[in-house]
Amino acid sequence: MAESMQGLKRTARCAEFTVNDIGRTVTVMGWVQKSRNKGGLVFTDIRDRSGIIQAVFEEDICGSAVFAKAGTLHSEYCIAVTGEIRSRGTDANSNIATGAIEVEAKDLRILSESAVLPFQIEDETNTREELRLKYRYLDLRRAPLQRNIALRSKLAISVRNYMDENGFLEIETPTFIKSTPEGARDYLVPSRVHQGEFYALPQSPQLLKQLLMVSGFDRYFQLARCYRDEDLRADRQPEFTQIDMELSFADVDTVIEVNEGLIKRMFKDVLNVDVEIPIQRMTWQTAMDVYGSDKPDLRFGLPIRDVSEIAGSSGFSVFKNAVEAGGVVRGIRVPGEGHMPRKKIDALTDVAKLFGGKGLAYLCVNAAEDGSHKSSFTKFMTPEETDALIKAMDAEKGDLLVFAADKLNIVRNVLGNVRLELGKQLDLIDKTAWKFLWVTEFPLLEWSEEEQRFTAMHHPFTMPMDEDWQYIDSDPGRVRAKAYDIVLNGTEIGGGSVRIHQADIQEKMLSVLGFTPEQANKQFGFLLEAFKYGVPPHAGLAYGLDRVAMWMAGAESIRDVMAFPKLKDASDAMMGAPSEVDPKQLDELGIAVVEKE
Repeated sequence: MAESMQGLKRTARCAEFTVNDIGRTVTVMGWVQKSRNKGGLVFTDIRDRSGIIQAVFEEDICGSAVFAKAGTLHSEYCIAVTGEIRSRGTDANSNIATGAIEVEAKDLRILSESAVLPFQIEDETNTREELRLKYRYLDLRRAPLQRNIALRSKLAISVRNYMDENGFLEIETPTFIKSTPEGARDYLVPSRVHQGEFYALPQSPQLLKQLLMVSGFDRYFQLARCYRDEDLRADRQPEFTQIDMELSFADVDTVIEVNEGLIKRMFKDVLNVDVEIPIQRMTWQTAMDVYGSDKPDLRFGLPIRDVSEIAGSSGFSVFKNAVEAGGVVRGIRVPGEGHMPRKKIDALTDVAKLFGGKGLAYLCVNAAEDGSHKSSFTKFMTPEETDALIKAMDAEKGDLLVFAADKLNIVRNVLGNVRLELGKQLDLIDKTAWKFLWVTEFPLLEWSEEEQRFTAMHHPFTMPMDEDWQYIDSDPGRVRAKAYDIVLNGTEIGGGSVRIHQADIQEKMLSVLGFTPEQANKQFGFLLEAFKYGVPPHAGLAYGLDRVAMWMAGAESIRDVMAFPKLKDASDAMMGAPSEVDPKQLDELGIAVVEKE
């Protein structure tokens, strides 16, 4: 039977007591981690979010009634224990912070009992994630998740403190907004008052924060809730939080300077890690050519090299045909791995095929028993052509060379992913490193084969590079943007751009993206109207707070730093959402549910 805590006040959290408290009478409250009845003694580990402390019930000290009650304790009972802190002497437990002390219990109240658990509350668990998310309130009692949520809180506080100190105002923007295209699918909310019309939940506060710049709030930030109806993965959820900011009278350097200070502050406050600034910068073009990725992992080497000129003039038809068709031949030098078994090379070929390649060509330099090369293609080349290729790769005896030949975008994707696979297989990645990188000068537009038109690589409000705007009609794909991403260990954790603030450039940009003037006015009329009234040059950036927290916590999934995440199919196992609603609610909204064929 549950008892009241009336008249009791918790002295401190369980793990906040130290040897300096020996002799002090205290009251601790928490959950029973485990309880062991040893006949004349009952040992009970009490847990709260700070950690564990052991309470000891001895009948001669606490009395027969309290001792009998202690004998009924089970896992996850919520209890209050009053007693005196004493030393554990030679019985100390070095595995917990309070291992040198214990509570000599004199009184016990069972604040509430627990039913049989669906799984044990343990730091390490093999319980299926679906079950843990169904009982998330129990899963969250586990110490690793408690630490993650506390870390996330500390991160948010660090951000707020830094932004306040640097002149930013925290301003909330609406959750119900207008649905606009050019992004992931919106989550829609039907209006009861305006039947047949819908609000959208914001994918980001992009247009609203630009309007705040028009309003004269020259430095804005927000920990903004965002919503995107897209397929989920380990670092993606349908609802997430952005560290969102916008600055007036700012260029690329201003935004980067402010954010390097923020990154340094966040990592110092939360992890006591000193991030070196300024952070390295690399253009998008260089990142794609050298690493095959716009978010390169710089914790290891293995750069990609272009050997199209030499390989394209060789006798190997695969190389020659690719170059003649306007493609490229590029390769990776893997130092000292010329002895790699064919089975592992074949596995790399499978990776290449998975990412759109037809295969990999390989060359093991002087790795054969007779000192010659082992290769899948050099029999089609002269010794001189082979030597020239090896020289172009700066290869040495015992190195492995792998090559891909195809269209440029395919080769980039193939070798970028083969490089990552090599980094994992060969244990080249320094797991203790924090490698930040600014990737700059992204293309303004990218061609969509599916839609047969140009789409915005970032969003339609990104400012083009001044010197490239002249090509917007003749060669749109050549135009670079004043856009930048911040990358950490091969993951994009944030991105932003200088925004378009001139009405004529904005209208032209929308036209290039396929909007008629009428369509542009229907979708973005409020923004275009605002741009008539003196718009300051402005720029911004947004981080995925959840992604940053995931990296800081060393978590495998973004779900591990969210209190109540969704499953992979975007459902909530705990609440049972999404769910059907009362037909009366649908009637009020003027909505009929039609089964999809």
